[in-house]
Amino acid sequence: MILFQVDTHIHASSCMNQKHLLRFIKKTIRTKSDVYVCEDPKTKKPMTLSELIDKIGITLYDLNIDNLDVHADRNTFHRFDKFNAKYNPIGQSQLREVFLKTDNYIKGVFFAHVLKEVFYDFSESKYQNAEPRLSIYGRSINEWDNLAKWAIDCKVYSDNIRWLIQVPRLFDVYHAKGSMKYFQDIITNVFQPLFEVTVNPKSHPELHAFLQYVTGFDSVDDESKSDKVVFNASTPTPDVYDLNENPPYSYYIFYMFANISQLNQLRSHRGLNTFSFRPHCGEAGNINHLVTCFLLAESINHGLLLRKAPVLQYLYFIAQIGIAMSPLSNNSLFLDYHRNPLNDFLARGLFVSLSTDDPLQFHFTKEPLIEEYSIAAQVWKFTSTDMCELARNSVLMSGFSPLIKSHWLGPNYTQEGVMGNDITRSNLPNIRVAYRFETLTQELRLLLNSVLASRTSGSVSPGSSTVMHSPKKNHISTDSSQIDHLKK
Repeated sequence: MILFQVDTHIHASSCMNQKHLLRFIKKTIRTKSDVYVCEDPKTKKPMTLSELIDKIGITLYDLNIDNLDVHADRNTFHRFDKFNAKYNPIGQSQLREVFLKTDNYIKGVFFAHVLKEVFYDFSESKYQNAEPRLSIYGRSINEWDNLAKWAIDCKVYSDNIRWLIQVPRLFDVYHAKGSMKYFQDIITNVFQPLFEVTVNPKSHPELHAFLQYVTGFDSVDDESKSDKVVFNASTPTPDVYDLNENPPYSYYIFYMFANISQLNQLRSHRGLNTFSFRPHCGEAGNINHLVTCFLLAESINHGLLLRKAPVLQYLYFIAQIGIAMSPLSNNSLFLDYHRNPLNDFLARGLFVSLSTDDPLQFHFTKEPLIEEYSIAAQVWKFTSTDMCELARNSVLMSGFSPLIKSHWLGPNYTQEGVMGNDITRSNLPNIRVAYRFETLTQELRLLLNSVLASRTSGSVSPGSSTVMHSPKKNHISTDSSQIDHLKK
């Protein structure tokens, strides 16, 4: 049986493995050596690919996996700066600019070619899909148009792929360079073109077409950096925020959420696709990041710190907020594999899926998602039921259209409980689905009874709430009068 899976957290610039990138670079050097790929930083004269390779001081014969040096190792553990350096092949930022960027001297042609090779592997597998992240930095109002033009001109499209847009939290860097004065500039550059194209698709025709394959937004950066500014009522609003310190994590998340929400209302009213908000959260840093995303995000990436916060973990379970986890990535950066909470989260019924994050840095095979599943199955002794549940979760968590999801999971996939499970497509036994649903509804009833008891008596005393047993039906039997009472 074919089980559809979605890699719900993967970055486009590192979606290939190191051998694939090496093979592509070698092939390009052999066949495109006379193509002008960049400008000399000193003379400002165009340089061909062969001239760039000569300047770096390496021959095609010497180029191998070891000196490519893009794979994470023990030196990257708790060192995000060293990990970021792994994005530079042979330690050269110019090679990253040439091969792994969309807005370079050659208009991202090489990057598009390697992506299409990766996407071809997805289409050949038939059952693997992904949601790669592309970056919009917010430095220029034209970034969206340039990205859309790149995607359409280079025909970077696949039925197995939907895009997410990641916005790095780098205001302090732009402000220090003098290229940006207020935080509002980032918000304007990121969201103004989206509102314009939603109101009038003809104003940005290429962007309008590109957005049909964008499913959501992500917020990325090193979470371990401490917030020097507190987000409260006295924090400057974006139009006057010109501090040298970077705004706190919650500041970025709140203003992204606010704009995405308004944009979604407008797009929904006009019959256009809407966007989810799925930021990086809980990999490191302050545990308050998880509080912020509990309130504002549809799902998150990583969520490791939930293991240290039982109350938040319970809330994420109750709200069924998606968590895309990448144990191999965490193992190289922040948390040893055997300490990863994925196994515990799955057992407790949290809405988790497996993802790869950065195959270029963390994986070895041409099927990194299968690599994640196989290692997790061996380490935690997952059953076939566990694996099928993770695969089904990844589809539900993804931003693929309801039509595609109904093809993968069955026409009733949106229904709760057993009624929404088509075992012939998910291979997930009904007893597992029933157990998850009954456990969740029992907890929701417990909370509902506690709230009702507190509303009636004015306080909640131990034992005042009645714990209901597992429901006999596949829905929560809460009548409308109780719901209306809670809304008051």
